[in-house]
Amino acid sequence: MDGLKLRYGCNPHQAPARIFTRDRPLPLRVLSGAPGYINLLDALNAWQLVRELRSALKLPAATSFKHVSPAGAAVAVPMSKEVRRASFVDDLDLSPLATAYARARGADRLCSFGDFAALSDVVDVATANVLKREVSDGVIAPGYEPAALEILRSKRNGTYCVLEIDPSFEAPDTETREVFGIGFEQRRNHIVPGVEQLVNIVTKNRELPDMAARDLILALITLKYTQSNSVCFAYDGQAIGIGAGQQSRIHCTRLAGSKADRWFLRQHASTLDLPFRAGLGRPEQNNAIDLFLEDDLSAAEESAWLGYFTTAPVRLTRDEKRAWLARQQGVSLASDAFFPFRDNVDRASQSGVKYISQPGGSVRDDVVIQAANDYDMVMAMSKLRLFHH
Repeated sequence: MDGLKLRYGCNPHQAPARIFTRDRPLPLRVLSGAPGYINLLDALNAWQLVRELRSALKLPAATSFKHVSPAGAAVAVPMSKEVRRASFVDDLDLSPLATAYARARGADRLCSFGDFAALSDVVDVATANVLKREVSDGVIAPGYEPAALEILRSKRNGTYCVLEIDPSFEAPDTETREVFGIGFEQRRNHIVPGVEQLVNIVTKNRELPDMAARDLILALITLKYTQSNSVCFAYDGQAIGIGAGQQSRIHCTRLAGSKADRWFLRQHASTLDLPFRAGLGRPEQNNAIDLFLEDDLSAAEESAWLGYFTTAPVRLTRDEKRAWLARQQGVSLASDAFFPFRDNVDRASQSGVKYISQPGGSVRDDVVIQAANDYDMVMAMSKLRLFHH
C-alpha cells in the first residue's frame, strides 16, 4: 500500500486524512506545497478531463476546477483580441498550452477564483506565467520545464501546490467508494465521448461543421467530470457556460446559458473599456464586471460598485445587451442526460445555440426534436448518459 498523509479531509475537523493505493504506487508526486483532500479530488478529476480532451481533439487542453466540477475547460484554439482582453491575458505571450488555460480560466473568471488547474502537456514558462498571477490553489500536469517549475514553486511563498501525474497511469476497471460505512462498487466510466456520439442526427438540419463537432465533443467530455445534473455551452474551442449540480435540467440550462451570455458580454466594448481605478487587482475587476452586467443592484451594491472606477460607467441597457447577444450564433450545447421538455431548447436558443448533443430517451423526444426544428438547430442523440456523482 502506498499513501500520502493530508492536512485534513473536507473540513479541518475531519482528521486524519490520506489518499492511498492498495496494489500499486501512487501515480503522482508533490513537487511543491501540501495538497488537501478537496485539492486532490479536483486534481484527479481535472486530470482525467484534460487527458481525454487531448486524446479526443489532438490539442493541448486545460481545465479550471472548483469543488469537484469544472468552472471552465478548453483546448488550444487561438484567441481573438477581444477574448484575450476579456480573459486578462492581452499583455502576455501565450503558448498553445497557455492559451488553453487562459481560455479555461476565462470561461467563468468569478468561479475560477481559487481554482485547481489541470494541464494536458508539460508545463512551459508561458503557462506558468499565467498561473503565477492568478488566485489559484494548485496545478496538476504530466511534467514541468525546469524554469516553469521554479516560477510555480515561488508562488504564494512556496506553498502553491504543484503535482506531477504519471501520464501512463490507468485506473482499475472497477472503482469503489464508501458512504455511511457502506461500500459502493461499479465499473469505471471508461467511455471517452467522440464523433460516434454525433452521428445520430435527428433534426431536419443535418449540417454539423467540424468546429461545432469539436465543441460538442469538448462539452461532452467536460460533462463527464461535472457534478450532475449538468449542461455545458461551448464555443470556439472552450466551455463558455457550465450549469452543474442542479436538480432540475431547465435550471442547469438557465444557469449555463446565463454564464454563456456573460462570457459574450465581457467582450462588449463597454465592458472592455471600463474605467477601473489605478491599482485595482484582477479579482476586484472581475467582481466589478459582474456587477456591471447585472440588471438590478441594490443601493448598497451600487455604491460599492462605483468605488471600483475613476468615473461612473454608463451601463448597458437591456436592449443593448439583447442586441449584442443576438449577434452571437453557432454555440454548441451538450447535456449529460435527456431533455424532458422543450423548455431547455427554447432557453438555449436565446444564447445562440445552433448545435445540440443529448442522449435522448425521453417520452417527449418528439416534442424536443420539434423544438430544435423550430429553431433550425442540429440535434444529435448520443444515447450516452454521463451522470457523475
